[in-house]
Amino acid sequence: MSQPPEVSISEYELVSGLEIHVQLNTKSKIFSSDSAAFGAEPNANISPVSLALPGALPKLNKEVVAKAVRMGLALNCSINAVNYFDRKNYFYADLPKGYQITQDNQPICQNGFLNITLGDGTEKRIGINRIHLEEDAGKSMHDQHDAYSFVDLNRAGVPLIEIVTEPDIRSSEEASALLTELRKLVRFLDVSDGNMEEGSLRCDANISIRPVGTLEYGTRCEVKNLNSIRNLRRAIDFEYGRQTAVVSAGGKIVQSTLNFDADKGTTAPMRSKEEANDYRYFPDPDLAPIHISEEWLAQIMFDMPALPASVSKQLVQEHGVAAADALLIAEDIYLLKYFNDAITHVNNVKSLANWLVGAVRALLNERQIDITAFKITPEQLADLVNMVDEKQITQQIALQQLLPALYGKPEADAEQFAAQLNLLISNDVDELAAHVNLVLEKYEAQVQAYKKGKKGVLGLFVGEVMKLAKGKADPQKVNQLLQEKLN
Repeated sequence: MSQPPEVSISEYELVSGLEIHVQLNTKSKIFSSDSAAFGAEPNANISPVSLALPGALPKLNKEVVAKAVRMGLALNCSINAVNYFDRKNYFYADLPKGYQITQDNQPICQNGFLNITLGDGTEKRIGINRIHLEEDAGKSMHDQHDAYSFVDLNRAGVPLIEIVTEPDIRSSEEASALLTELRKLVRFLDVSDGNMEEGSLRCDANISIRPVGTLEYGTRCEVKNLNSIRNLRRAIDFEYGRQTAVVSAGGKIVQSTLNFDADKGTTAPMRSKEEANDYRYFPDPDLAPIHISEEWLAQIMFDMPALPASVSKQLVQEHGVAAADALLIAEDIYLLKYFNDAITHVNNVKSLANWLVGAVRALLNERQIDITAFKITPEQLADLVNMVDEKQITQQIALQQLLPALYGKPEADAEQFAAQLNLLISNDVDELAAHVNLVLEKYEAQVQAYKKGKKGVLGLFVGEVMKLAKGKADPQKVNQLLQEKLN
């Protein structure tokens, strides 16, 4: 299908909702003790349950329920104290039982919402219709042999939650902002690694259009298995344009399931869209209903970490951390833990935040590691930050010499180490004054230019004095001495 023709987009409004499949990061599968780890040899993580052998019965993994509840609480959902599993019947080669165990009428979480922030700073609330538990299917591989398709059942039975939004999305930007926030949340709550490349997070988009100002929904098409936030945006933009072109030309939208071609940026029909009655849902007789007691729910709520929005707001209000820096810290649960461990040792929390999102983050990116692999302890970094703030050491020397020297030496005391390496700022005013005299004598022409009003050369003088002092001087003190001498 080629790119749809340009049409007036002001006549029609996009209406979209997402179905987001999140693969939970439990050690074992949802109904068996098979490993749920990614990357094993094909058909290594299987058992009678995941193979659906006769007589094999499922047994629910309790941790799956706890992770689903955590996600529901984060999305402001009501948690159903009693919920149960259903069988969704359809045939495919990588679904050994011929049905999928899921939740239909009574999902674990319902009626929530998530607030998203758009590029222009405006906020929008997207409703969450439901979160339900289900098992993943296996994987069919059609490119391994010329004559046969292969099936890998390692993924069969891996636990999923499906997050179904209300049709509140009105642009591809809103859809990408929502998926971005959800990916951050699942990682923050340790529910999933959120890796879209490995299939841990997959998204289907239901897309329709309607004339602007009307409330009745149009015929929707579902674009399946979007594996990146960029492709989600591209698929919505293309499909909106396609549907608008069809309707503008007098045609009708046919409800169908679509595939997105990432190379061409286009959608194409896979099959006509199934309805719920096609799946013949009925309660699974092999699994008892899930009962979530008030005590267990209270414990899960107690164990929930503060969510990024409230953490970042607290950092801004209580410590004066810049909003963008606060959000970077709050959204990474491991960076936040490091920050919280360092906070008890640092004198200025804002300075600590500046170091973490600036110099430390740059160093992590350079080494292609995250904060969990950073070999400077929170206490060492806090001491280093304190030393810079107290003008015991310059920021440049702290970053370029002390930080590398401390790296991988968790037992080292930062201040003692700096003293041993002769990195501390010299407070010898006579020595600094001598450096100042040498520099001003060397750059006599620039001194005359300064006295005639060319104040910009002062930076040259400061830099040259710092070189003579081997960086072990307070730049502000140097600046002060230079101005006293020049004036």
